[in-house]
Amino acid sequence: MSYIPLKLPPGIYRNGTEYQSAGRWYDANLVRFFENTMRPINGWQKRSTTQMSGSPRGIISWRDNSNNRWVAIGTHSKLYVMNSGTTIKDITPTGFTTGSANAVGTTGYGYGSYGASTYGTPRADTGAVTYATTWSLDNWGEYMVGCSSSDGKLYEWQLGFSTPTKAAVITNAPVGCKGLLSTSERFIFALGADSNPRKVSWCDQENNTVWTPAATNQAGSFELTTPGTILCAKRVRGLNLIFTDVDVHTSQYIGSPFVYSFEKAASGCGVISAQAVAAIDTAAIWMSRAGFWMYDGFVKPLASDVGDYVFNNINYNQQSKIYAVHLSKYGEIWWFYPSSSSNENDSYVTYNYRENHWNIGTLARTAGTDAGVFTTPLMMSSDGYLYEHETGYAYDSATMYCQSGPIQISNGDNVMNVRQVIPDEQTLGEVEVSFTSRLFPTGSETSHGPYTAANPTSARFTGRQVKMKVTSKVLADWRVGVMRLEAVLAGKR
Repeated sequence: MSYIPLKLPPGIYRNGTEYQSAGRWYDANLVRFFENTMRPINGWQKRSTTQMSGSPRGIISWRDNSNNRWVAIGTHSKLYVMNSGTTIKDITPTGFTTGSANAVGTTGYGYGSYGASTYGTPRADTGAVTYATTWSLDNWGEYMVGCSSSDGKLYEWQLGFSTPTKAAVITNAPVGCKGLLSTSERFIFALGADSNPRKVSWCDQENNTVWTPAATNQAGSFELTTPGTILCAKRVRGLNLIFTDVDVHTSQYIGSPFVYSFEKAASGCGVISAQAVAAIDTAAIWMSRAGFWMYDGFVKPLASDVGDYVFNNINYNQQSKIYAVHLSKYGEIWWFYPSSSSNENDSYVTYNYRENHWNIGTLARTAGTDAGVFTTPLMMSSDGYLYEHETGYAYDSATMYCQSGPIQISNGDNVMNVRQVIPDEQTLGEVEVSFTSRLFPTGSETSHGPYTAANPTSARFTGRQVKMKVTSKVLADWRVGVMRLEAVLAGKR
């Protein structure tokens, strides 16, 4: 008789075959690994019962100079603002051009005449794609500035809530833009200005109505040397990062006469969508079609334990909807993305940059912002509701679980008879365990359990390799440590 401690490293491993995840966690939903312990993510609740119109693809929270808290949300058809009292007002600019709720392409399923090619055969990369509309939202002091990728104008909202002031076009600003960025030096970058996909224009310092360069101001423009299209930009300490769909460039303030210097940082790592970048002060982390990447002074690839699974599970026709959210409390970056079976964000992948591990799961969110201004992170659902996250233990009937890869004795050449499970929980009975067993990596599986936790928990099954699944049984802040199996060798057949 021997006890096998199931001391599996934190995080999910989902590259290659299932057997390659032996001794690791393989699948999960709505759980996290933090400070060396498995636990549930906290739940969510609606912040307001008012439904917003359109598909939300941009959100920002901030405080004004009177310490009032605000949230702005941009959809493909509207721009909204909410105060701390959860009242929502429509501040959509006059003359705003409605965008696209979904990406529309000419290369995906359904394009071309029926029967023109064989089912399942990849089509040639021809034709154009209209991306789903996203909003670029930022602060200009206490005011909010924004740009819809479809409308192309730069707007400013100068507060005013009781009788809502509409956001208004910034005087003299370029049009045909894809986004904007408010820099640390108090300039506004217009990205893709004047319908030029490589052009960055900026206003005079502290004056967002002056855009024509002159000897008396610091307005200017620069055209990046890139084959790509500018999608977004982010502030990191000391400089700005400008992302195209092909490469990444840095921009640094140098003063007159050139004002900003520009330099290509790396190629082949362009961002997959305009909202797929998260900035964490000194660094930026983003998703590309070529994997995950980080900038911390240099651009470098970020090795992922779940990249094989994630990039085979994305609906690339709707990749423009992918949205990154930073949860600073846990040191996590979340990317919400549309799975291969969905046209809307229904899945997520997370990276814990403090502890260097990955996680996966399913959750339908289209935009989000970190806690700070508000006590909890705020996220939008595709049906137009704003949710407070990481609060309570309500999950809309979703199941929280974590399943291991194969567990075996020694090199896996012996069959083992499992007799008991020794649970390791903060409070006994808050989770239940079940198992599947098989003799070979691709052999048929047999299910066992679920078992009600006891000290010890009686279980009887045999297998050369065993997988364990931990499932939440109560809505509570449970903890799971190192489970153990009482198992004996039972020969090699």
